[in-house]
Parts: sequence; C-alpha cells; structure tokens
Amino acid sequence: MEEPKATPGGDISQATKGIKGDNSFQDYVPMTKSLKEIRAAIPARLFKRSTTKGLMYLGRDLVMMGLFFCLATFIDPFFSSSSTRSLLSLSGAKAARWAAWGVYWWFQGLVMTGLWVIGHEAGHLALSPSVPICHIIGLILHSFLLTPYFSWRYSHHTHHTYIASMEKDNFGIPDTRSDLSLPSEKHQSVSYSEFFEDTPMFNLLYLVGRQIIGFPAYLLWNASGQKVPRWTNHFNPNSVLFTSKQRNAVILSDIGVLTMAGIIAYAVSKVGAATVFKYYGLPWVLVGHWITMAVFLHHTDPRAPRFRGNAWNFQRGAAATVDREFLGWQGRFFLHDISHYHVIHHYFSRMPFYNGEEATVYLKEILGPYYIHSSESVFKSLWDTYRQCKFIEDDGDIVFYKDNKGKAARQFAQG
Repeated sequence: MEEPKATPGGDISQATKGIKGDNSFQDYVPMTKSLKEIRAAIPARLFKRSTTKGLMYLGRDLVMMGLFFCLATFIDPFFSSSSTRSLLSLSGAKAARWAAWGVYWWFQGLVMTGLWVIGHEAGHLALSPSVPICHIIGLILHSFLLTPYFSWRYSHHTHHTYIASMEKDNFGIPDTRSDLSLPSEKHQSVSYSEFFEDTPMFNLLYLVGRQIIGFPAYLLWNASGQKVPRWTNHFNPNSVLFTSKQRNAVILSDIGVLTMAGIIAYAVSKVGAATVFKYYGLPWVLVGHWITMAVFLHHTDPRAPRFRGNAWNFQRGAAATVDREFLGWQGRFFLHDISHYHVIHHYFSRMPFYNGEEATVYLKEILGPYYIHSSESVFKSLWDTYRQCKFIEDDGDIVFYKDNKGKAARQFAQG
C-alpha cells in the first residue's frame, strides 16, 4: 500500500474541545488491524439471527403503532367536550388538545421510525436467516413509509461496502474546498466569514429545512450522494444507481410505494387531508427527520477521517462511524439501538441489532482508540457538527473536516 499523504494545512481548531466522548483529538495514525482480526474478537453466537426474536420486535412495534393510533382518536372528542372545556376553559382545552397531539406525533413518529429500522434490518438480511421473510417484511414496511425498499437496499449496500471512501461511498459525501469555491490558503489569507453564513438564525432555518426534506431529497434526487447525472433518483429502474439485474426489483419497489400512495389518496377522499396528515403525515415527516439526523451524525464528526485511493480499506472506513447515545432510552427502545451501536453494524451488517450492545464491548476492546463515541445530546451534536464539519481539502489521502473558520480538529500523523 502506498504511504498516505497528509491533508494540507495543520491548524487544530479549538472549537471542538469539550465534546463529550471517549476519544481525544490526537493525530491520526492509520489503523492496521485486519477485518479477520476484528471478526475473531466477536463471539460467534452474537452473529446468530433469530426469526422468532425479529418477529417479536416487529409485532411489538405494530401493536404500539395501533395503540397510539387508537388513543389518538379520543383526543379531539375529549378536548372538545363541554365537560372538558368547563374544567379547563376554552383556551385551556385547546392548548391541552394540541399538547396531546404533540405527544402523539412524537411517540408515533418514533414507533414508525422503529418500523423503518426493522425494514432496514430486513434489507441487510439481519432480521431472519430466511431471505424471503426478510424481503417480504422489508418491502411491506418500507412501502408503508414511502421508501422504495429494494432501490434503497441496493444503494445502501454500496454505502456499507465503501463507507468513508471519497471515491466510492455514495452517501454523505463531504463538500471539498473546490466544491464550495473556497480560495486556496497557499496563496492568501482566507476570510471564511465571507463564504459561510454563521448567524444562528440562518443555521437554524437551514437545519430545520434539511431535517424535513433530507431523506426524501436523497431518494428523489440523490442529495448528498456522489456527482451523478441530473435527475438521478431511487425510483427510476434505469438509474445509474442500479444494474440491469436489479431493474425488476426496483420496479417492484415502485409498485409498493405507489400502492401506499393510492391507499393514502383513498383515505384522504374518505376522511380528508387534515385527518390523514394528523394521524399519518406528521409522524411520517418525523420518520424522515430522525433518519436524516441519525445518518448525518453517524458519519459526520471532526474526529472521523475520510479516505482517498489506497489509504482506504473497509475496516478503516467502518471505524470512521460514530456511536451516539441518540435520544437516550427512547433511542434504545423505539429505534432499536440504530445509533447507540452503529459502528458494529458497519463492520457486520448481518448481525441482529439486539446483539449490538454486547458485541460493541468486544469491538471497543479490539479497536481501542479507533472507536468513536459521543454521549452528548444529539441536538447539541447536530448544531455543533453542522458548524464544525463544513468541508474537506481537495488533496490528501486521509483528510478531516474543517470548520467554518477553516480549521481542522484533527490531522493525519505524518511520518
């Protein structure tokens, strides 16, 4: 393997000090452990998939979704009743009614995101040893959530195969200095404030917008992916994202999404758009929000390297993933540990999620300082990471994000 080249510029930012986690910002030395060594450190029993256990988690989520839906049907009648208005006053009853809807949207959004995660597990064939069971469940769940199951599965497989490779990874590709038309620091002092709008209100509005449309934008026009022909998306069976052998499965995914769209249209014709939006639409928006937020924070961090050329290999790329204590107990219970133990998932995607916690104990031991973890609030992480991870340099085989002042929190250890 060729000796990796360092990224230009060696300034270490002070902005990232204080991030809660298990890792300091020491200079990066490329990992030399083999995938075989890492695999051998994990007990074989943790790779065993159980159809029964997978279906139990699926059943639990479906029961919760149905229960929350049924409870929500009492919200408007209860808070509109004369007795409730007499007890709380008219304005008090209205405020309590919207608060109750807010609780429903929050928890139903989490439950539906958990169902999306079960479909994600099925896409990795981690839900069951049975391939047909995985694909049937995955297709139904993702179609229900307007995600083209096989189409997403194929592009997601590429992401897992080439994670953190600047040339071959297909999701969350960092902007480079030239992408943003930033001048070179070699010839002049750069005033980054002229290029990065850093007012809190602008950042907040941008993040809110991205959280709402981020995942649909990825499916509809490959947002945050590699540079591909215009109109590339996950619904066109002839897209460059897919091979000719995958075409029929992509069409089947489209049929699944169109079927769900038809069901939604029928429901709107019967009960009205507002009712459908309250019960299904807003929780669905939150599904996209949680997916967008989780994926961004899994793979964007000032400590995590990106690789070019021969500096990349699978085990280095997988270690450039971050375990985050996403929403605390709610992330563990409703989201099936998708963020708490995401590093092990990138090493062994067919390992069932319910074994991730124990497997991570062994993974941390074998990875040592290459394991990246954060325990801070994910909302704070989202805000800070957006400001700290603006771009990478055009040159260098191992590079790190630079912040809105052009500073990197970490650098490649030369020599």
